[in-house]
This record gives sequence, structure tokens and C-alpha cells, in this order.
Amino acid sequence: MPNTYTLIASNTVGSGGVASVSLSSIPATYTDLVVKCSVSAATSNGFFMSINGSTANLTYILLEGDGATAASYNGSPSRIGYAFSSSTIFSNVEVYLPNYAGANNKSFSTDAVSEQNSTTAYADLTASLWSQTAAITSLGFSFSTGNIREFSTFYLYGIKNS
Repeated sequence: MPNTYTLIASNTVGSGGVASVSLSSIPATYTDLVVKCSVSAATSNGFFMSINGSTANLTYILLEGDGATAASYNGSPSRIGYAFSSSTIFSNVEVYLPNYAGANNKSFSTDAVSEQNSTTAYADLTASLWSQTAAITSLGFSFSTGNIREFSTFYLYGIKNS
């Protein structure tokens, strides 16, 4: 990675899985944030992100393709991906949050892929908005139902404009 990326926090889910993962105490010393996730779901469903402990004021527009069809979705809270139920297959998600500590509403984008060793796989691109002016100090991740499985990983990087 470029030398402007600094690892702020990481989390690897332990035995038994967890309902959610939080990356907190994010300092305001960077220009942007990037989160890289490799996640496995206990049940097939949407993957969501919260900001500063809340899903309020989070909206999204998502474009999704599965190799045969394309679809779009929008709504609230912010869906950032999808995962199939599997203990051995992981979906990959990258979230980019520019100007996360600024005094404006926060926009962010997501690139996610998921598959299940069959004919179905999804590629998702998401544009999201958090309609709040507070600095982002924590990010939470969860599925709409079920646990995040063991060995799922989360890495939070700060990016400096240098």
C-alpha cells in the first residue's frame, strides 16, 4: 500500500462469531478513511454499516450485478454489501470515506463482491450519505440477521493528503 496509508485498527472475529464489529476511537488526524473487510455470514443477507453508533440519517444507492442481471436499490440504513451463508466463503468489501472529520455531511462509497461457489455471485457499487456534520469517530458493521462468522477481518486505514 502507499506509504500514506496508516493502519488505525483491525479486528479478526474469534470463535463462535459476533453480532457486530466496531472500529472506534478514530482520530481526526487523517484526510480520509478506508475500511477493508473480508466477511462470512451465518445466514445469507445484507451487510450494513453504522456511523458513531447509529444508522440514523444514513441513505444509499446501490448498483448490483450477478453476471446475468443488473439491479439497483436504495434506502436506509446503508447497505454496503451482501454475503452468502458459508463457513468457508468470504465476501470482500472496501469502504472509502473522504473528509470524514470535516464539518459537512459525509458521503462515502463502497465496492463489494460476494460469491458462493455456484452460479450466483454479486458485484455491488454503493454511494452513501450520512447526513450529519459531526466527525466520524466509530464505524460499526453487522448483517441484517445472524452473526459475522469466525475469521472475518476488518482493517481501518487513515489516509493523509501528503
